[in-house]
Amino acid sequence: MKNDFKNRIFALVDCNSFYVSCERVFNPELRNKPVVVLSNNDGCAVSISKEAKKLGIKVGTPIFKVKDLIRRYDIKILSSNYTLYADMSSRVMSTLFQFSPNIEIYSIDESFLLLNGIKEDLNKYAKKIKNKVYQYTGIPVSIGIGSTKTLAKVANRIAKKNDNHNGILSLYNKKDIDYYLKLVNIEDVWGIGRKYSKKLKSYGIETAYDLKNLSTYWAEKKLGGIVGRRIIMELNGTSCIDIEEINQPNKEILSSRSFGKPVKSLKELEEAISMHSTIATEKLRKQKIIANRVSVFISTDRFKENEPQYGNFATIKLPIPTSYTPEIIKYALILLKSIYKEGYKYKKAGIVLSELINENNYQLSLFHKSNRPLNLKLMKAVDRINNKYGSNFIFPASSGINKNWCMRRNFISSYYTTRWSEILKI
Repeated sequence: MKNDFKNRIFALVDCNSFYVSCERVFNPELRNKPVVVLSNNDGCAVSISKEAKKLGIKVGTPIFKVKDLIRRYDIKILSSNYTLYADMSSRVMSTLFQFSPNIEIYSIDESFLLLNGIKEDLNKYAKKIKNKVYQYTGIPVSIGIGSTKTLAKVANRIAKKNDNHNGILSLYNKKDIDYYLKLVNIEDVWGIGRKYSKKLKSYGIETAYDLKNLSTYWAEKKLGGIVGRRIIMELNGTSCIDIEEINQPNKEILSSRSFGKPVKSLKELEEAISMHSTIATEKLRKQKIIANRVSVFISTDRFKENEPQYGNFATIKLPIPTSYTPEIIKYALILLKSIYKEGYKYKKAGIVLSELINENNYQLSLFHKSNRPLNLKLMKAVDRINNKYGSNFIFPASSGINKNWCMRRNFISSYYTTRWSEILKI
């Protein structure tokens, strides 16, 4: 794709209350009712329906603080079902590819589309996208359109917050664009966040409109150099941030979760690291990439100040880059043993695979014996079986059987789309 930044048309498609919407697809009884999806270990609210928001629940609210509200209004509580959400996200993104070959998956529930060359009315085209995504997946989306990614973000936010727009707003070539920029608080501008919003408010800059009218020189001085300059230019309609190619491999792959209960023993940590190694290597093979480096980290609960604190990180360069699960587990457990200390209550552990390259571009070692063709066949067979019968149908024994350390998910829904035994029955 050529980096011609003139006359760009960006659309940001954002799924509404994505985790809640995924649950409602398979459980219609949740529609039009207050629903909250919880974070790891059922701790805080991470996805909230409109009905729950009206009752005063916000993203990040610890669930124990709103138990009275939950009982009083019969709010439905669900644990995060990441397997379901990832699969539904894939379905949404596949649908979006029908409307533009140039797409950037920005997060699990957001994508930027480049709509250059679309001859029909942009609002009508956005409505087609919105309707088709809902028809194919059951997920409602909001769509913002602008000549820059920042303006598309602004438009999307307004479309989502204001029911009058029916989930669609185009600011492309909008003459009264300043009217809309005045509706967006400074902390809601893409790239600003809490840190810079406090500083800007101290200068009397309260909205996206105020920010737009600052000089780029001032922005460079006060907003982190070139980043600040780009935000100002984007708000004024000059595109500075390109669509990132979808086929670019990840720079690193991380797998990590907090434990459902404090973990003390090395054995339980080894099980967790083995599980995360399995998850991470599956992601490698899906992207047809291999890792040159493995890193492992462990940490205690930093919020429990009355308990001894410890955290550490170790990394190793592999003899030959690989996506072979047993090989990654072997080195990950060596790293874990090198940083583990007795006497601590561990809250979190994880693995990072980095220095990633295409699986066909690797250098063999003269002295390293490798059964790579046989290993690839084995992993393909395992992946094929797990894809058919559900995640972890086959798993390494080193990741444990009971997994008492796993995060709490007492309100988990079924794996409707990825496990045959839990497919929806009508």
